[in-house]
Order: sequence, then structure tokens, then C-alpha cells
Amino acid sequence: MITFGEFELGISYTSRPGVYGIILNENKNWIALIQTSDGKYFLPGGGMEGSESHGECLVREGMEEMGKLLEIGEWIGNAQRYFYSDKDSQYYLGKGYFYRAEIVGDSGEPVEADHQLRWVETGIAVKMLFHEHQSWALQKALTMIGKQ
Repeated sequence: MITFGEFELGISYTSRPGVYGIILNENKNWIALIQTSDGKYFLPGGGMEGSESHGECLVREGMEEMGKLLEIGEWIGNAQRYFYSDKDSQYYLGKGYFYRAEIVGDSGEPVEADHQLRWVETGIAVKMLFHEHQSWALQKALTMIGKQ
């Protein structure tokens, strides 16, 4: 598995597996991102809960973050990142599982009011994503569809 960030000796990392969707528009030149209230950008998706499958996690996260029904698609890959969260004051090993995904409907108002859906040009989005392993996944997805 590709790893980003630096492992620091003596630090206890909390493992955080999550599932994320690469959601492109019809022409595949814009991508759906989530902007949080602190101005950071992320791929739609998030941490797995309990015994959720990858598909169940992505569907739940789509409803919570975007108010959208998502359908999981083609596997892109997985990568991880060591990082420190100022918000949680904790060290994490974020393990990302990345898929192409599509919006297939609305589910109502998003549950997470501090998350906003933004459509961003793919070339710019690669540089805007907060997590390096999410940027890697977007670049890989664009290469797979011949857009990079």
C-alpha cells in the first residue's frame, strides 16, 4: 500500500479506515469535493462504522455530507497517510479505499451542516485536496480514464 506522511517513533496512531468516492461530471473535467467550515477540501466519503461494507459506508457518507444518494463504482486503489489532526488533537493513520462513484439521486438535506458540496475543475482539485492520499487517488482515477 502506498503511504504518505511520516511515521514518527514513539507516537501512537489511531487507525482510521475510510471509503471515498471520485465523482466526476459527465465530461469528466469537474469533480465533486466536500469543503468543510475550516476551508479544507476532501473527497466525499469518510470513516467506516462497525461492520459496514465499502458500499454501505460511501452511501451513508453521501447522505450525511451531501444529501445525495451515491452508487459505488470501479475500484481505484488504496493508500494511507500518517497525520496529526489539530481538530481532534490526535495522531491518525488514515487508510483510504477509493472508488469511482456516481450521484444517483437526492436523499434530503445533508446531516453535516459544516460540509458543502463544491464542483471543482479536476486539475485544480488535485492541488486543493487536504490529504495527499486523496490527491493520489484522484490522479490515478484521471489516468485510468485517460484524462491525465
